[in-house]
Amino acid sequence: MTTTTNYFKGLVGQDNAKRKIGFYIDAYKNEGYIPHIMFIAPKGTGKTAFAESLGKNLTKDGRVKPFLAINCSQVKNLKQFFNELIIPCLVDRDITLFLDECSELPKDVEMALLTILNPNKNLRTEFTYEDYTFECDFRRVSFIFATTEAQDVFHALMDRCERIDLEDYSYDELAQIMQLINERQKWEGDVLHRISTTLRGNARKAQQMADKIRLALSKKTRNKTVFTKKDWKGLSHTMTIYPLGLTGAEVRLLRTLNEQKYIRLVNLSAKLGLSKGCLQRDHELYLQKHNLMEVTPHGRAITTQGLNYLKKLDK
Repeated sequence: MTTTTNYFKGLVGQDNAKRKIGFYIDAYKNEGYIPHIMFIAPKGTGKTAFAESLGKNLTKDGRVKPFLAINCSQVKNLKQFFNELIIPCLVDRDITLFLDECSELPKDVEMALLTILNPNKNLRTEFTYEDYTFECDFRRVSFIFATTEAQDVFHALMDRCERIDLEDYSYDELAQIMQLINERQKWEGDVLHRISTTLRGNARKAQQMADKIRLALSKKTRNKTVFTKKDWKGLSHTMTIYPLGLTGAEVRLLRTLNEQKYIRLVNLSAKLGLSKGCLQRDHELYLQKHNLMEVTPHGRAITTQGLNYLKKLDK
């Protein structure tokens, strides 16, 4: 059996996901099909990269099947989905279809997919829309889905897929990603580790940071290849990069919590000028993840670690 390393060249970490995907690729080589795959992952964790790597290993008659990526926010209704995607792209074709951000699919499209994707021993389904019947052969058409909002995907659609969860990257893995992106770059001491702690466990942030570092070095001596602690301190100041990669709004939230023992969500929203939903789904999650704040029956409160964070920041 081929090792998963050969399937995911250039992709760091995600060992659990790699083993599962590798299992299905090996099975595809023997059986000629894979089950419908659903990638669940936070933003910037590599859903598209892993979907593309999976697609590159799905072949037909010795050739890699064409890979078509669709952002589901662009799908408006079933008529559009059928006439602009299914008929021109899937009928009588060998293809891998990647439906990204599938939580955005309209309800009528989700209902259609329940029929199209229905597992059965024949590996073949039929779906009729208006006067046309689409015959879907799972040996020819492979389906890959991805979303950051698993709770918003219709449960019956989720049940038709094999779920693969991607995780946040460790600091060491993020450092590895940075090294792969800037392969000619040299790093002074532990500066690469310091950088990795600000990337929020996110591979996309690593790419963005690598771009910033290239730009920073391009302004210095020509052909400078060593990124020093002094360079990092200067870049952090210029770009306002906070420890742990906190955003300005998150730091402001911590400072607001520090003003009183407890504060209600509605009051916090008013003070910061942000909606309650924005605070709950975005800023608070990352602060709670690092134990910088907590939600209690009495209201929001800063933790001891949060207080220490602000003290270090103000030094």
